[in-house]
Amino acid sequence: MTGTADRYLYLARHAEASSDESALTESGRRQAVLLGERLRDSPVSVIHHGPLRRAEETAELVHGRLDGVDLRMSKAAGDYIPYLPEPGEITAESGDATLARLAQFPAEERELGPALAQEALRRFTGPVEGSESRHELVVTHNFLIGWIVRAALDAPKWRWIALNHANAALTVIRYAPGRPASVLLYNDTGHLPAPLRWTGFPPELQV
Repeated sequence: MTGTADRYLYLARHAEASSDESALTESGRRQAVLLGERLRDSPVSVIHHGPLRRAEETAELVHGRLDGVDLRMSKAAGDYIPYLPEPGEITAESGDATLARLAQFPAEERELGPALAQEALRRFTGPVEGSESRHELVVTHNFLIGWIVRAALDAPKWRWIALNHANAALTVIRYAPGRPASVLLYNDTGHLPAPLRWTGFPPELQV
């Protein structure tokens, strides 16, 4: 009978991108290399990344610092709205403004996002089959990291909103058989020097 083992899911937002998001900036490339150095001695065995160039380039630079690690593209690791709340679902004063802001995103991101978000939970979360623990890195985007973290905490579906992640910051979640998910790290930028921290993060939330 096949048992299950721990999964350690490493989540990283792509590094800083150019204004047109077609490539990483010089600072972004440095962020990605430093993230790779941070993970050099980790047991990560596979890197998943979204299809957009800023995520792909980040993953390639991280991959270049690691040995014997698979690199895989996944649409489920892409940039999309994972869940669009219904009117009145967000009771805070900012609810209407938040819904109006989300409505401005491209229709494809709003309409295809929920199915991709469920696929991401199926592919990247929960214990793994077998007797050996698995360590996986997903290089993705801010919204998906918020979605996966809120799922790990059993928070309401809309609560992915306002969970922000800096460029090349690291979040780690442990999924152990028979136990609740544990968020071990969140938005950790300890591998980045001060000038490279907080990019991609709202200025008013930088502390």
